[in-house]
Amino acid sequence: MAMKKYVSQRNGTTCNPNRTARATEEMDQYCEAHPRGPAVVRRPQLFARGNNFVVLLGRSVAEGIVGFGATVPSALRAFEHQYLRTLRPPNSEVAS
Repeated sequence: MAMKKYVSQRNGTTCNPNRTARATEEMDQYCEAHPRGPAVVRRPQLFARGNNFVVLLGRSVAEGIVGFGATVPSALRAFEHQYLRTLRPPNSEVAS
């Protein structure tokens, strides 16, 4: 049976639904392994773009919290790093 491929009308790229299903399974496995992580609590969107993955919380990359990676787990780790960094401002010196 031949694998169906779909072409995005937005930018003409080929979408592989089997890859997306596998990526969703990998995200579920990551969330099971990290039950208290931001990816579980906030459930960001997962996108496959070319050979990379994008994990996004928000309306756009410019406005949201985002993680990029060559694999689903690396994109999720990058997202969680950015998420926690957003919540914790950099350490500043406290005047005595």
